[in-house]
Amino acid sequence: MQFESSMGTANRNISLRAMRVFCVAAKRESFREAAELLFLTSSAVSHQIKQLETDLGIKLFERAPRSLHLTADGTALYDDIRPLIADFDSVITQHTRTQQLRSLRISVQPFFASELFVPRLPEFVEQHPDIDISIDTSDESPEKHPTVADVSIRIFKSPPDTLAFDLLFPLRLMPTASPGFFEGVRVRAGRIIGEFPLVVHESRPKAWQKWERASRIKVPNHDNSIRLDSMIAVARAAERGLGAALVPKQLSDSWIESCSLVRLFDHELVTKDAYYFVSRKEDQNKEEVRVFREWVLQNFADDR
Repeated sequence: MQFESSMGTANRNISLRAMRVFCVAAKRESFREAAELLFLTSSAVSHQIKQLETDLGIKLFERAPRSLHLTADGTALYDDIRPLIADFDSVITQHTRTQQLRSLRISVQPFFASELFVPRLPEFVEQHPDIDISIDTSDESPEKHPTVADVSIRIFKSPPDTLAFDLLFPLRLMPTASPGFFEGVRVRAGRIIGEFPLVVHESRPKAWQKWERASRIKVPNHDNSIRLDSMIAVARAAERGLGAALVPKQLSDSWIESCSLVRLFDHELVTKDAYYFVSRKEDQNKEEVRVFREWVLQNFADDR
């Protein structure tokens, strides 16, 4: 058989779809099985093959009541066209990769996102270009896994048993302030002397009182405070010299290293809360969740 001649001069309108149908039917030697694999009816497959035989001017199959076999011409065509179809599919796959991306919706509390998560995120993106991620950092509330998220990194007071979870680290709050504020702090007989305005996170209105009891250092003027609804705002207010702030130790390395904030005292408030990586139990074995969990644990789980 001279396949190139018949294809080059007989009919240039032979469809790629017909060739694909032929290859599947030839491999299976069954129109019915080809129809099931291609989500077509058996009659549709039969029609495609008959049209292809007409267009090529050759007989491709020997048909019997209970069997189907390739003719010599059909075998020659199959051997020629099969690698071309495979190459074509490979090219199409390469150029449609973005449509095949797995998606992962991530919710991260804002301060964790800005100080730890986002700075290290390029590493994960580079390692897993096939995962299309979207990140929500708008929700400050603790002990909540948003329904729209596949995974989240959030504060919980105790392990969230209704979810799949991994402990990252316990929340430890350290007293900080701007360098200028620090220079004016004086302690005498276990008591801070003079003005000591506080910057308070609204979700932890009693944190300074707890730190005071644990450290045995008396803090004056608990009423002299600024209350803010996000930890980022709390840290920024302290950086600007508006008062002393309790900020998460594990999330504040860059602030301390840059001297935007300085530690006021060595004593930290060890809370009952901790950061957890969580997902729904039914999602934990999904490939994109699994690889992201491994990356999070490798980068953020510690006992600092």
